[in-house]
Amino acid sequence: MTATTSESPGPSLSMITPDPAADEARRRGLRRMRTVAVGLLVLAAIVYVATRGQDGFLGFVNAGAEASMVGAIADWFAVTALFKHPLGLPIPHTALVPKRKDELGKGLEEFFGENFLQEGVIRERTAAARISLRVGEWLADPANVRRLVDEVAEVATLGLDKVRDDHVEDLVRTALVPRFREEPISPLLGGLLAEMVADDLHHGLVDLALDELYDWLRVNREAFTGMLSERAPWWAPDKVNEAVTKRIHLEVVRWVADIRADPQHHARGALDSMLAQLARDLLVDPDTRERTERLKDRLLEHPAVLTSAVSLWTSFRRALLGSLRDPAGAVRLRLQSEVDTFGTRLREDPELRERLDLTAADLAVFAVERYGAEVTTVITHTIERWDGKEASRRIELHVGRDLQFIRINGTIVGGLVGVLIHTFTVLLP
Repeated sequence: MTATTSESPGPSLSMITPDPAADEARRRGLRRMRTVAVGLLVLAAIVYVATRGQDGFLGFVNAGAEASMVGAIADWFAVTALFKHPLGLPIPHTALVPKRKDELGKGLEEFFGENFLQEGVIRERTAAARISLRVGEWLADPANVRRLVDEVAEVATLGLDKVRDDHVEDLVRTALVPRFREEPISPLLGGLLAEMVADDLHHGLVDLALDELYDWLRVNREAFTGMLSERAPWWAPDKVNEAVTKRIHLEVVRWVADIRADPQHHARGALDSMLAQLARDLLVDPDTRERTERLKDRLLEHPAVLTSAVSLWTSFRRALLGSLRDPAGAVRLRLQSEVDTFGTRLREDPELRERLDLTAADLAVFAVERYGAEVTTVITHTIERWDGKEASRRIELHVGRDLQFIRINGTIVGGLVGVLIHTFTVLLP
């Protein structure tokens, strides 16, 4: 404990700024209850003096008053001894809070850890909280959904505004590019391509490419024939070149149409075989793998890679910021729809709620098991940094009012016990 205090003195309790209004209210309450306790003691003393030496009924009153004074003074001593030396006398085992605040803090830390940060307690309280159901009911209000989406959009906007283009450029140059350079890409491409061919996932891309190619050939016949004409022999007559290019265009359109219409076309089979062979080569053929890695390195070394990455990020950020700032933007509307759907599922799906509550309990238990000791240690470390007298004054200000009831009860109970003892004294021979 001493080492901790010396390493990081930290703020003393006097450095903490309390709420003046709240402290003043506590101070008034403490003074009021002290006045009541002292008033009862003075009343008992007056009654004792007034009935001293009396017999009969007044004898019982005198005995009760005497015992009330004893109880009041004893409890005053007990309450006062917690925070300071009674009457300023250095009596042993008094002023406990300023003297033993470190031990009290350690005991409070152990009590908190042993009784509150236990797995059973955490799971019980998490289950009783019904977190997922409460979230679902809260999301049932469209205003809450909009507020949540607005908060998420605002936080995301602030975060995106903080990311500058030079940050992205540094990230790509110093982190991503070196990582891509070190990581072999051939096995990744080969495995991905092999899975696509095995699951026929590439057929959709082939169909899309054929559709686009067919539409482009039909619409851009002049451009197609023009490209062929530019490569025709200079010595061939123009009419011959024109007829040949038109014929080639017609045959290409027919060929593409045949491939589109026939899923079993031999060209599709040839493409499948070519892609399968390429996948195998990327995985096992050293020459193919070496060429692929060289191509990757050339691409990474090209200045356009960095420029393109920054440009893509800039465009993406601009579009995302615009949509996030627009209350009717696509991103916000999509978020609202997804959050509303999730809230409905939370309200209507008990199995989902059970899974989420169990997950929340697991996370809470994990956090407590991993960081619980650090959390409870804060109690000890904080109390160690407090000044003893100031800590005693602050604690008394917070709990002293309630402790005055001990003095009041001691006065009343002491009086009743005194009457009872006097009764036995009178009745016994």
